Amino acid sequence: MLAPLGALAQDCRLALVLALDVSSSVDDAEYVLQRDGIAAALQAEEVQGAILGNPGAVALAIYEWSGRRQSVLIQDWVVLRSAEDIAGVSQRLRGVQRSYRRYPTALGYALGFGATLMRDAPACERQVIDVSGDGITNDGFWPQLAYRHFPFEEIVVNGLAVLGADPDVYDHFEMEVLRGPGAFLEVAPGYEGFREAMTRKLYREIQDRIVGEVRRAPVHGPG
Repeated sequence: MLAPLGALAQDCRLALVLALDVSSSVDDAEYVLQRDGIAAALQAEEVQGAILGNPGAVALAIYEWSGRRQSVLIQDWVVLRSAEDIAGVSQRLRGVQRSYRRYPTALGYALGFGATLMRDAPACERQVIDVSGDGITNDGFWPQLAYRHFPFEEIVVNGLAVLGADPDVYDHFEMEVLRGPGAFLEVAPGYEGFREAMTRKLYREIQDRIVGEVRRAPVHGPG
């Protein structure tokens, strides 16, 4: 059984939100690679060790996003205290049916949804939104406007840019999406590499090994 929200721990070190792109640029096969890639990354040995092998709990929530009003919660807040908790989330993810498939890319709205969702998180030392996508904002307001008008004061936003669908996605994520101390960008060379990229990203943000200025991730960048 996953821990109910009312029983969430004191001593929570990280409230982590995962935001998955289901806009029209993501086909059904790519959606499965993304969804199942996150499920597998959560159970990767190094990620599970980062979650369970350090003092303080990790709280997790997950949503899908695309157009202005197409953000859908697929995993409400849960505290990950055991391998069984992590396996429960992974199993739930693998059974999720895609919420939308014909809407544009409204990253500003998606981030606003994430900030609102974070209001319901348990009290944790850090708050991080981890947003993945394969395109740039083409609907509604852009991320920087969301950052000015939604409650992002304590939230770090990291990005996972999936290369292939849009040549500008890397720069868009680096310049418009990253926010806060230590924010970083991971890159997947197409959805076939999504699981590996998400594993690296989850390990890095859960371990909280990066501090200070916002930095580029040149090792995994394009070219």
